[in-house]
Amino acid sequence: MKKILILAPYPAFKSPSQRYRFEHFLPYFAQHNLAYEYAPFFDLKTWDIIFKKGHYLEKIFGTIKGFLNRIKLLFRVRHFDIVFIHREASPIGPPFFEWFIGCVLKKKIIFDFDDAVWLQEASENNKLISFIKWSKKTKFICRISHTISAGNQYLAVFAGTFNNRVLINPTVVNTTGAHRGLKLHTADTQLCTIGWTGTFTTLPHLQTIIPVLLQLQQEIDFRFLVICNKDPQIALNHYEYIEWSEDREAADILKFDIGIMPLPDTEWAKGKCGFKAIQYMSLGIPAVVSDVGVNATIVDDGQNGFVCRTDPEWLSSLKTLLADQALRKKMGLNARQKIENYYSVNAQTARFFATFETE
Repeated sequence: MKKILILAPYPAFKSPSQRYRFEHFLPYFAQHNLAYEYAPFFDLKTWDIIFKKGHYLEKIFGTIKGFLNRIKLLFRVRHFDIVFIHREASPIGPPFFEWFIGCVLKKKIIFDFDDAVWLQEASENNKLISFIKWSKKTKFICRISHTISAGNQYLAVFAGTFNNRVLINPTVVNTTGAHRGLKLHTADTQLCTIGWTGTFTTLPHLQTIIPVLLQLQQEIDFRFLVICNKDPQIALNHYEYIEWSEDREAADILKFDIGIMPLPDTEWAKGKCGFKAIQYMSLGIPAVVSDVGVNATIVDDGQNGFVCRTDPEWLSSLKTLLADQALRKKMGLNARQKIENYYSVNAQTARFFATFETE
């Protein structure tokens, strides 16, 4: 049985990136003759405050503790056959741990990433980190890794300039677990709900579509529902906010009749893996998305949602769905089928574990 060491930034089952990239597959490791040890950089105490304002001393101590734990771990790396690194072994500084594992200890590294992590990007509450993140280390990690697991084609092309063994593993949902629910669409007499979910870091993406929504409400009545860890307080007629909760996530999204994923046409956005669209569609909700990055691969325009390039296209697509309950239901069912076929745990398990075939 191969022994896998998993290095990730955050504690298990806390970060959406980790949960939907590889944690879904952890129960199946033994079935594929793999044993694993999970080693996050930050502990639970630091995780609770890392994205909050202030708490500078706690963040510093938590980071120092993470570095010390990583150093201690280096003495045990020789006992593992493969080291699976999600995003980076440490959140700041040069790729020392990756270098030591791959170049000194000569261990096979599988490097998994789902964002354009080579670009400078930091939380508004942790702006100082952007100066010490050492984003150029992504290229180095790609070079020394045995295998790259990229979240989409855009990321794979970047990694492919440094490594000739690159596999695309899309972000997935568990359609038989937490996402087993299916949207029961509202009757024509009820107010239709357009919804968006995300974290406060992606609220600027939501702001890009507000002018369209303001124009839309002049023509059609609708409810706009935001699920987030911060209330953006949008001035719409029927605006509602629900604080994000892991336990209620699927149930809250099921309140949407239409899910939206606006994105700016930037290099960072092109690296996104379309997870919002995947979430909506997995629940039988048609998605309306920007034509940026992988979105047009996930959403089949006119079949399970709409892909929009301009504000007039956004306006037309939303009006069409708001006015037609039967179309929403048909597209929602098509959307669910697309996710089950291509973006579910069941559909991608074999592909994911093929990543560990390093011989």
